[in-house]
Amino acid sequence: MPEDALHPTRSVRIPLDEVVVRASRSSGPGGQHANVTASRIEVSFDVAASEHLSEDQKRRVMAKTGPVVRAISQDARSQIRNRELALRRLEERLAEALHVPRPRRATKPTKASKKRRLEAKSQRSSVKRDRRRPSSGDD
Repeated sequence: MPEDALHPTRSVRIPLDEVVVRASRSSGPGGQHANVTASRIEVSFDVAASEHLSEDQKRRVMAKTGPVVRAISQDARSQIRNRELALRRLEERLAEALHVPRPRRATKPTKASKKRRLEAKSQRSSVKRDRRRPSSGDD
């Protein structure tokens, strides 16, 4: 984990001074050690107050995650390890929120796919036709 900034995408760099890190007592692993150390880490990033995101990026992130993005880690016994995990999770959430999906390009069905569809329809039609009762005019 880089010590100076988060890199959710190639072009976006968020310095860690914009990320608030809080420590508290963990309910996770640690045994007796957990009762005396603050190993749970919560990191939060205020999207609206960020100076390193464009207005368009801010709108995109707020639409997907809200005005504040949070990540919590209490998986490890170590506060340092939990900090790394929480920052990585925050980075992943930001990367997911900043992702711009490619626009779908409409395509026409191929001749072969049209042919397969029509053959399947006619086959299904013949199966249903064969299940019918014989008509009374055939006697």
